[in-house]
Amino acid sequence: MKGRKPDLQNVIPMKGDIQREIPSAPDFLDDLARDVWDELVPELVRKERMELIYKYQFASYCAGVANFITATNTVAMEGQFYETGEGRNGNQKRKHPALTLQETAMTAMRRDAALFGLSPVDEARLGAGGQGDLFDQVMAQLNGTD
Repeated sequence: MKGRKPDLQNVIPMKGDIQREIPSAPDFLDDLARDVWDELVPELVRKERMELIYKYQFASYCAGVANFITATNTVAMEGQFYETGEGRNGNQKRKHPALTLQETAMTAMRRDAALFGLSPVDEARLGAGGQGDLFDQVMAQLNGTD
């Protein structure tokens, strides 16, 4: 190659070549929530949906998943109902408290999952482009490149 060689200091890497830092889980998460963090955060970083400023919001999601798993395991082992002791109304079956925790955790998971595109509907919503993308598609079709 003739001429001046490129200065590699000013070469900007292509979008896919940029290595982004994967934030570590906050210290306050329990082991189960940390496992959820470690499983999902690398993919969120790859999709550019995880920045350091979202760390605590995503920690909320991970804690919700951990609570859901714990409550689900408790219900699986102890059953959905328990019997009360002898009272004035006799033995009664009551809903296990873990079911309430499970329902609360599912609600929190759905709320937080939407913010990071963790459901198919939210994935499509976050992946949808604006008008610029629409015009790019139209131009590609007009040019015959699509």
